[in-house]
Amino acid sequence: MLPFTTQESIARRNINLGGATSQSSHAAILDRARLLRNARRDERQKEDAALKIQKWLISQRETHALRADLRARFDLGLHDCSTVGVGEMDIRYVTWTRLLLLSGADDGRLSRWSREMSDGGKHHFMGPFGGKYRESWLVLVRQIAFLLLQSASRDPCSNTAALHLQIIATLLSPSTWAGTSPVGTAASPLPLEMVDIMTYLLRRDMLTYFARVLEQVSPSLKVVNQSSLYLSQIISSIFATFSSSSSSSSSMASPNGSLDYSIYAHTLLQFFKHILTVAILPNRIPLTELPKLVSRIPWDDLPLVASSSPIERSSPPKGLNYLVSSIERPSRPHVLANLLAFLPPRYAKLSGATLASYLKMYIALLDGLNIGQLKASHVSAMSAGPSVAKQSATDGDSSDNDDDNAMDVDISRHSQLIGASSQGIVPETALDSRTLSRLAVLSTPTHLSSLSSATSRYPTSQEQFYKFVLSLTSKIPHKRDQIWTSISVSPSGGSGLIRECWRGYVRSSPLGKIEGEGAAKSLMDPACASSWPHLLFLVSLYTHSLLTIGDDEFFSLSSSSATAPRNPLTIDDLITFSRQLLNIAFPLYWFEDQAKVKESGPAGVKFTWERVRELVSGCLKGIHARDSRRPFTPAGHWLITSQLDLHSFVEAVVLEEQALSSADGETNYSRIFLPRHRRNGLSPRQLAQISPRLGILNNIPFAIPFEVRVEIFRHFIGNDFQRTFNQLHVEGLSHMNAIDMLNRPPRKKATVRRGNIAQDGYDQLSSMGAELKGPVEIQFIDQFGQEEAGIDGGGVFKEFLTSLSKEAFDTNRGLWLATKQQELYPNPHSYATEPHQLSWYRFIGRILGKALYEGILVDVAFAPFFLTKWLGKQSYLDDLASLDPELYNGLIFLKHYDKNFEDLSLNFTISEDDLGVSRVVNLVPKGDQISVTKENRLQYIYLVSHYRLSRQIKLQSEAFFDGLSDIIDPKWLRMFNQQEVQILVGGVNAPIDLDDLRENCNYGGLYDDNEDTIRMFWKVANSFDHEQRRGLLRFVTSCGRPPLLGFKELNPKFCIRDSSSDEQRLPTSSTCVNLLKLPRYQSERVMREKLLQAINSGAGFDLS
Repeated sequence: MLPFTTQESIARRNINLGGATSQSSHAAILDRARLLRNARRDERQKEDAALKIQKWLISQRETHALRADLRARFDLGLHDCSTVGVGEMDIRYVTWTRLLLLSGADDGRLSRWSREMSDGGKHHFMGPFGGKYRESWLVLVRQIAFLLLQSASRDPCSNTAALHLQIIATLLSPSTWAGTSPVGTAASPLPLEMVDIMTYLLRRDMLTYFARVLEQVSPSLKVVNQSSLYLSQIISSIFATFSSSSSSSSSMASPNGSLDYSIYAHTLLQFFKHILTVAILPNRIPLTELPKLVSRIPWDDLPLVASSSPIERSSPPKGLNYLVSSIERPSRPHVLANLLAFLPPRYAKLSGATLASYLKMYIALLDGLNIGQLKASHVSAMSAGPSVAKQSATDGDSSDNDDDNAMDVDISRHSQLIGASSQGIVPETALDSRTLSRLAVLSTPTHLSSLSSATSRYPTSQEQFYKFVLSLTSKIPHKRDQIWTSISVSPSGGSGLIRECWRGYVRSSPLGKIEGEGAAKSLMDPACASSWPHLLFLVSLYTHSLLTIGDDEFFSLSSSSATAPRNPLTIDDLITFSRQLLNIAFPLYWFEDQAKVKESGPAGVKFTWERVRELVSGCLKGIHARDSRRPFTPAGHWLITSQLDLHSFVEAVVLEEQALSSADGETNYSRIFLPRHRRNGLSPRQLAQISPRLGILNNIPFAIPFEVRVEIFRHFIGNDFQRTFNQLHVEGLSHMNAIDMLNRPPRKKATVRRGNIAQDGYDQLSSMGAELKGPVEIQFIDQFGQEEAGIDGGGVFKEFLTSLSKEAFDTNRGLWLATKQQELYPNPHSYATEPHQLSWYRFIGRILGKALYEGILVDVAFAPFFLTKWLGKQSYLDDLASLDPELYNGLIFLKHYDKNFEDLSLNFTISEDDLGVSRVVNLVPKGDQISVTKENRLQYIYLVSHYRLSRQIKLQSEAFFDGLSDIIDPKWLRMFNQQEVQILVGGVNAPIDLDDLRENCNYGGLYDDNEDTIRMFWKVANSFDHEQRRGLLRFVTSCGRPPLLGFKELNPKFCIRDSSSDEQRLPTSSTCVNLLKLPRYQSERVMREKLLQAINSGAGFDLS
């Protein structure tokens, strides 16, 4: 220690001669003492540090010298082992191994030790376990085993690594210890030393080192990798040990040779996190060892990792989601692929709880994947069934805008709409084709069928199965149809699942039971979380089932055979179910916070409210479509008028549409010249986000009465006409022209020959496009080349339009064909797809749009499947019955066929006759190489129906709708279904109410309602049958159907005027102004004869 004073400081006194005071303050003295004390402390620390460094250097020098001596002694090896006794040999092994450990055990000397032990045979390293050096040898061997494991993981492809792993495999094999080591109890007859070594290695994360070895083993080697071989044997031994051990023991390695539960759970965790994350794991394990390894893995116990933490049993359970989240995102697809490689054959043997845990694991792994990440270019289970062409009614209504060759959905657009960014999506990692091939198992019929069958035995696992399927369809949207089809044809049966899900869960669930105020809040109640998976599964599966259920099956109460399916839900069930769905859909559209609908979702499923709304709406539309064709619901079932003030609803929706059009730039006159994709406006989904009322009208329009929707439709057209022609400044026109445009809309003039109406109309009007919305002035030229008398105030154009429609829709022109019900659809032959013919379809679409725009009824009936395309919806199998009854009956026969499908010799092709030339068309790529089987027959039925109803007339329908949408905004038409659109076009196909007609009739000339001839006319008209009344109406107005809202809507009004007193003359009409020119007949008989003669002869405009 340093002294406080020195001799020098004593000899020299510090004397101040400056005259200042020599006394210091008390604080200064303390500070000076503190500084001196700190200086002494620092000096001591320096001396101590120097001493420690000296000691460490000395110890290092001595250690290096000692280790060098130990290495030298180790390098001398075992001399003359064959001449040494057993006991002496044991001590040499112990000493030599101790020299290796104390000398540092570098890789070279570890290799020498392994070769020595391997060359000497089992007795070399097992002998000491039977003698007095047992305890020492056990401590040395387990340490050496860990060093061997580390060395092998650094270079697993070397011969030395294989030798190291061979030694470890020998140590951990029970057969090695036979007759050498004492065993535990009869309940756990394991060698105690083996259990000790295994516990030691497992505590040090042995499986982590195994994973490093496996990752460096090439999955493409045809020669067996020895390291992989021994490693597989070690893992098998570990799990075999667990299966033989009691997991209830409280010690790590108890005297009875059992393994502690925490070690067991820790090992399972390591296996899950490290072994199963190795890419293409089955390809890295020798085929000879793979079955044995898979059979040893305790699949029943693997989910225990969710309820146990590593080593420490006192830690709270983390759960499967936590476990999956702890795995790096790029490794999750590999875990899923490896589980799918090993687990499916064992589904039937798993308990309900275990199966539910695996499904939870699948769901958690799927949730971490990007949408479409599992889409491989050609990796699919095509042998089991091809992917369906497009999004089916699973999404509600889906357009037929598919490609003839690429039968998939546009995933990029789909992922944008679902809002993947809110889920933390990261850039996708490219996956090996073999990994993708194994992941493709997820959606195969075989896999889904086995899962469905296994989970059907346990309610807990079945609920997880519902969640799994929903998660799968959201992550693999391009295989959504294939997934639902596979479930539909599974042995457990789609019909059985539908019935069980409805009766066991959905019917009694609280969802959709509250109407009016509080409905939206009840849906978002967390207490309903457990009900959503069942409801959404049922909605999706039943919607898909409707694709291949004919009306006869839909309305059947029993089946003609035990195998023939029928509607899984009764009519009473459907009435209850549909109302329940309506009570769910309506609040989600009417909900004020649409941002919340788009971004959040119900608890229990990974869907947004927007997605839930789409699924529920799709199922509602499917059920409503059947009810529209053959009503089965009570009056007012589909309406929500009790929850709305219809008057204010109409006013608000008209204003919303007007504001939306203004915001979209459609209020400018230049909208006429916009491209089609701009004119078509927003999708139903986007409309629902912007306007709740427009969302209702475009997604669940049947919730609003038809008459109200027609009123809204006319308001939309009126506003559109005002915006286009009466209120807006026209860009590019002079100021004078703009003022003139505001005062009087421009009139397009066209001269049309009576005998050539269609061609002249096409030549002069086909280039107008959306300008056809404006007034068109028609000048007729008669057969003598003279202009017909009269000024077109609208009536002449009506005459032109109705005459043009008769010619344009004439089936003899080659553009249209008629079903047996005389309903029109585009000609599917190649002739109709030529550019000139497509131009005609486009022109006819505009003309029909003009008729709708003007409120002019056209006496033409369209096939329902063609009207479906106007609405952007999908056609059903039942629509095929009207188009091709023989094909429809054949597909129904195939659907119920229960014999050998090879006898039918069907593949995924269809034959068609094109103007006498027969050709075969593949329904999917290489369809001629894919046989129709029991598993994929529903997909075949769908594809055949889709081809006949959609693909054959795709170009024609698109051209027609292109022209129609020039005049009529598609979102206006989406307010109606097929039957309602037909009413808009041609009026109500109902008996003609003559009393209503008389109340809305005007008279001219000498006539009034009490005139004798008029009273006689109404008496004669009342004596006509239905067809004669329709003929009379067609004779006067050009359309034999009454206006959809009654004759008060007929414009101009039905009118009768006198023509002459000559009873020999026939009645004539001017259909352009709905005028009947009736001579003053004196006899009912004569009037009846003359009326019928005129009606049947077709006398008309300008012949009076």
